[in-house]
Amino acid sequence: MWDYTVKVEEEREADNGKPSAGPVYRCIYAKDALMEIPPRFQSPWDFFSESVKRNPKNPMLGRRQITDGKAGPYAWLTYHEVYDTTLKIGSAIRSRGVNPGDRCGIYGANCPEWIIAMEIFCCIVQQACNGHAVTYVPLYDTLGANAVEYIINHAEVSIVFVQESKLPAILICLSKCTSHLKTIVSFGKISDKQKEAAEELGVACYSWAEFASMGNLDSDLPPKQKTNTCTIMYTSGTTGEPKGVILNNGAFMAEVLSMDQLLLETDKQGTEEDVYFSFLPLAHIFDQIIETYCVYRGSSIGFWQGDIRFLIEDLIVLKPTIFCGVPRVYDRIYTGIMDKVSAGGSLRKALFQYAYNYKLRNLEKGLKQEEASPLLDKLVFDKIKQGFGGRVRLMLSGAAPLPRHIEEFLRVTCCCVLSQGYGLTESCGGCFHFHSQRVPYDWNCWCSHDYNRSKA
Repeated sequence: MWDYTVKVEEEREADNGKPSAGPVYRCIYAKDALMEIPPRFQSPWDFFSESVKRNPKNPMLGRRQITDGKAGPYAWLTYHEVYDTTLKIGSAIRSRGVNPGDRCGIYGANCPEWIIAMEIFCCIVQQACNGHAVTYVPLYDTLGANAVEYIINHAEVSIVFVQESKLPAILICLSKCTSHLKTIVSFGKISDKQKEAAEELGVACYSWAEFASMGNLDSDLPPKQKTNTCTIMYTSGTTGEPKGVILNNGAFMAEVLSMDQLLLETDKQGTEEDVYFSFLPLAHIFDQIIETYCVYRGSSIGFWQGDIRFLIEDLIVLKPTIFCGVPRVYDRIYTGIMDKVSAGGSLRKALFQYAYNYKLRNLEKGLKQEEASPLLDKLVFDKIKQGFGGRVRLMLSGAAPLPRHIEEFLRVTCCCVLSQGYGLTESCGGCFHFHSQRVPYDWNCWCSHDYNRSKA
């Protein structure tokens, strides 16, 4: 690990009442100074708007179209189309009396509307009189039976965007949430019966189409500040009720830009040619940071169908270049591949083991992925790579440590770079980054932008 640090300050003896201090070390990628957020970025909205200007026609958000119960190819919204929709939804939110400083909940699985709504809440920010943005608050029920009700009340949520299948869960607890909640917007349709049930409690309900029609493209966007609250992310904590983590625009952007810098130093930055496969929960900080990074780089984001049975099929159809998972997902992948290798007979198993050991030795010598065993990649490992769509160049893992044997296995068999991140919701996900391009277990310790010290 010390190969990736540099001493920037010598130790100091006690003097004039000041205590002694040891030497100060810093990551080699920030040896000259801590990074600062460029002045042109005041909120994640600036990431989005810049990508719209650079690549308005590039696909941004995609999902598979379902016809007669069967999923077809991915259909895409371009950056410009998403931008226009975002402006309309933002205008409609303001028309419902949601002002800067209010909180807006989002409840549902990953889908394009989730991202559109999230971008809006980053956009509607401080007006000079109050200095607060409209803050988006992800809602999810895995924190406990009453978590949604608790978060709505605790965060004082005044408007909620809800996936159609989650509407019943909101309506069940609605009678206990009307102190602040006045508007519900379904990502899909909403029945007359559901509308009546909500309206009886003083809460207005709209479908996505109805709500979008209330907005326009001409509304002015107020100025943004890094100190505005970007989101409140609720986590389980250790005891008691879920804990709300307040993250401002500066912290959120710092993590995204740090990820970009690390990829520049160690591998390859994202581009508009990259495609990300979105299946991890957007209600967690991990996937939000990764997807915001893709938006920053102008990449495309394709969403899974939300059914684990079709996850591999979605991967094969999308053919992503970036795949993000957690150790439990990678462990299942590892087990599935090893079961197939064992079932293939002794000859195939021996060939696989020979290829595995040969490539691993070359990687440990410092050879790059594409140089370690190009022939064996085609003959032995290509089928495994095709299981991810055939184009994955970067795998990311987070949320928990990835076992060493699985990390090694994925790097060898999936023929791509694998990076691990470690951090907390409070640190926007990654405060340390373990990058495995060639040498498996040399860990690059990457401290992201120090937002307070850099005075960005």
